[in-house]
This record gives sequence, C-alpha cells and structure tokens, in this order.
Amino acid sequence: MAFDKYVQVPGSQREPMRGATKSGSLDRNEVLRVTLVLRPRASGSKASLDRLVASGERVSRDEYEARYAADPVDVQQVEVFASTFGLALAQVNLAARSVVLTGLCADFEKAFHVQLARYEYEGGSYRGRTGAVNIPAELNGIVRSVHGLDNRPQAQTHFRIANSEAPPLAAAVSYTAVQVAQAYRFPTAVNGEGQTIGIIELGGGFTQSDLNAYFSSLNISPVPTIVAVSVDGAQNQPTGDTNGPDTEVMLDIEVAGAVAPGANIVVYFAPNTDAGFLDAINQAAMDTVNKPSVISISWGGPESSWTAQSLQAFNNALQSAAALGVTVCVAAGDNGSTDGVGDGLDHVDFPASSPYSLACGGTTLELSNGSITSEVVWNDLPDNGATGGGVSDTFPIPSWQANANVPPSDNPGSFKGRGLPDVSGDADPATGYQVQVDGSSFAVGGTSAVAPLWAGLLALFNQSLGAPIGYLNPNLYQSLAGDPETFQDITSGNNGDYSAGPGWDACSGWGSPDGTALLQALSPGATPTPTPSTLTQRAPKPSKRPKRGPRKQTPDSKARRRRKRGK
Repeated sequence: MAFDKYVQVPGSQREPMRGATKSGSLDRNEVLRVTLVLRPRASGSKASLDRLVASGERVSRDEYEARYAADPVDVQQVEVFASTFGLALAQVNLAARSVVLTGLCADFEKAFHVQLARYEYEGGSYRGRTGAVNIPAELNGIVRSVHGLDNRPQAQTHFRIANSEAPPLAAAVSYTAVQVAQAYRFPTAVNGEGQTIGIIELGGGFTQSDLNAYFSSLNISPVPTIVAVSVDGAQNQPTGDTNGPDTEVMLDIEVAGAVAPGANIVVYFAPNTDAGFLDAINQAAMDTVNKPSVISISWGGPESSWTAQSLQAFNNALQSAAALGVTVCVAAGDNGSTDGVGDGLDHVDFPASSPYSLACGGTTLELSNGSITSEVVWNDLPDNGATGGGVSDTFPIPSWQANANVPPSDNPGSFKGRGLPDVSGDADPATGYQVQVDGSSFAVGGTSAVAPLWAGLLALFNQSLGAPIGYLNPNLYQSLAGDPETFQDITSGNNGDYSAGPGWDACSGWGSPDGTALLQALSPGATPTPTPSTLTQRAPKPSKRPKRGPRKQTPDSKARRRRKRGK
C-alpha cells in the first residue's frame, strides 16, 4: 500500500530542551522503540468513559478491555503501515490502546516524516526532533499520539537529601516512616495485607540487602514482598550513587512498605522518556497479574515541558486507572510555585496536575512525644526546595473542585484551572525520613516521600473497607469537604506565590491526614461530622508562628506578580 498523503499528529510539536544544542546526526541503524496510542473502539467513546468515572462507578480490567480497548482492525491497519516501512509490531496492549513498533532510525524517519538528530545538554545527550510528527492520512483519527521518537529525559525525581551544611532555622530532625504514620494516626488494626501497591520508577534500583537492613531496623518481619517488573526493557539496576535515582526507588519502597508492611509492592521500571513513562502507567493500571489498587508516582516535570499529545495521553491513562478503581498518588514537585522553570511565571508539575491524580504536596512537620506540635507549608527556597502547587495552565477546574475556592492562575490570562495539591504530608528534608540506600543510612525529604506515604495509607483503607477507595478526589472535595477533623489544616506558610489558609489552598491542599478519622469518614454510611474522639487526638496548633517557618522566595512575590501581569 502506498501512503502518499500525510497529516500532522495534533499536539506533537517538539522544541529542543532548554539549553540543548544540536550536535549532529544519529546512527541511522540505531534500533528504536516507539509507542502509538490508538482510539478506543466505537463502543467506548470518551464521553462514555467520562460518564463512567464521573458517576463513581468502576469496572474490572476485563470489562474495561471489552468496552474501551483498541479495535483489532485498527491495530491491523497500523501493522500494514509499519511493515510498509520495514517496522515491526513488537507489542500490543489492547486495553491500554497502545502498540509498540520497533525498527531502524532511518525507517522511522521515513515512516513518520521526521528528522532525528543528537542533542547535547549539560549532563547528557538525547535523540531529538523539532516540529510535528506526521502520519498517513489513512491513520488520521486512528492514531491519537506517537511517543518515543524523541528520548529526552522526560521527568525528574522529587526527593531532597537533607543538607547537613546549611544552617536551618531549627535543629534538623528525621523520623522513621512509622513515626510519621503514627503522628498522622494511620489505622493500626490493618497492615495492607491482600493489597498491591504499584510504584513507577524511571531509573535506578533496589537491593535486597538494603531492604533487609531497613525493615529490620524497624522490627518489621517478614520483609514486605517486592517484585520488579520490566517495562520497555528497563530493569531494576541500582547505580550505587545515593545522589541518583536509587534514592528515589528506595524512598518509595521503604515508605510505602513501612506503613503498609503486609501489602505486596510491585515496582514498574521504565525508561525515563515520555514513551517509557506512559507505558509504565498503562502497564501498572492494566496489570491483570499483580492488580495494584494503588499506584505511587514520584516523578514528574513542569506542564510546559510536555507536548500537548503527551499531556492528553497521560491524562487518559490516569482516567483509565480511575475507571478501574485504582488510586494514583503523585508527588506535586519540590521547586515551589515556579516548579523550577525560571521564566517569571508560575508552573505546576505533571502528572500531578492531572485531575485524575491525587496530587501530594509537602509540609514541615515537628513532633514532640509522637504528637504534632507544628506543621506548616514546606518552603526552604532557595536552599533546599519547597512544595509544588498552584493552578494548572492545561486542565480546567474539575466540577468536583468548583467550590474549593481555587484561585485563577497567577499567570497572564488568569486561567481557571485545576488546583493542586489535593493533600499533603511531611516532605521537608530537615524533618525528613530515615532511609537505607546503597549501604548508607541518611535522611531524605521531598514530595517523593508523600506519594508513597499516601499510597500506603490508602492500601490500609482498602484492606479495612474490603474494597478499593478508587478515585478519591471527588469525595475529598464534596462529601468530605465539610469535615475538618479528617485533616490537619495547614494555615501557615507559602510556596512562593500561593499561601496557606483555612480549608483548601494551592500549596497544602486540604492538609495532612488524620488517618483514623479519614477512614471513618470514608466508611459506608458514615457522615462527615466531627466527633469528640477525633477532636482530642491532635496536639493544639501553636498560638504564634512556629520556630521553623517557611522562607519566602526572592524577589518578592508581589513584585513577581506585577512583572508577570505587565504592571
């Protein structure tokens, strides 16, 4: 078949990474793996899926595939196209509506009318492209997005190692994940048994010796079951560098495993590309063997660093997880309201900004005898990070968030977008978590710790309730919004341009959890009203500003706002 007429894939335009320069052509014999996302079969329209998720219903993985999978006829058309250009159909995931093609670089360039080149940036290089991806007119409407021609690192870790050299406002401390869980009153009658927590990792790895040492130090026996799953050829490969992704992997596993030691933990290792990341989310959500009911993601990047097609494809994958009753907890980022972009505007981190993610922000937590004495927004910029949060410039405000007083975006245009985070937890490295990585013990913070903390909590809920909590966001903002005792409301601090206050806010969400009260509120037949037992569990908030308060960014937030608005 001759494919003569081509059209652009909407939203596929790429620009070089900031600071990257073109350094030459590629080896045209390099073997590539490229993921294509296809439309759902005719019976599974997006409107139908939207209604399903909005209704709070959920379907089994088999039911989802029957309703919303790709049409095998469409897959056959893609295979004809691929074979015409010497490409092979390497993998098909009908439920995820994705196919993986493999072949030589030169053949992919011809098939998709793109020019690939090598780009160098400080710290590495990548295979990249500029402009749009093109497909034959015969596939227009069938192929929704194309991922993997460009293999730049798509996401960053969201952990911060405690800086022992920077003088903090108060003496630095660290806690075990068990101590944090106790302070947040996680349920103690359950341990996560029968549940599976999926963790997405885009590099690094774990060693059993580190896990044995860590869990032994907490007197947790037996050691939680950890399974590594390969996605797109990536493996559990520890680097031996505690400043690298090993610390992310171990933080995620150790926090989730400490708070839900009875749960199975499945770690999906994927390449750090938009294709690898997407394939990992799809594989975890659609996994009919391990069947995770909760997924934890501690990787992400500013919305502005993603293509429009990737934002939509990832959002669709996360919506699919919601339809299956899988809760996806995502770190909100560690660079304050700018998300580290440095263009004078505010940015939020993705995939935390997806309305189908439970976006997890960060606090500075101080304990005395196991009780909370102070909890404020984590902000130690410019030295050691601050919680992400703010207003999406991509996703409009969801209906369930309409009454949360989400402010318009502080950027030009004042877009009324999805606000994040939804919830928070301890993330300041100066009040961080004790971990064991590559034979060393040290303290780590970052919103990377909050996502697995919440994933572990939800695994406990799922065991206690006998069914997955699933897509939690609508409940948080509607049925639970009037119950102040399910959360420790964070009312002090800021992450740059967004400040904490009573109720939901764009730097701490609803706050940190009271696990026992939240479980009670989520139980069938529960009414979200305060009870005397929950009113007396928390230590009172200090009447004056806590000794370790948030640092404001410089330049002054108001001055930044004036510059952005052109005033």
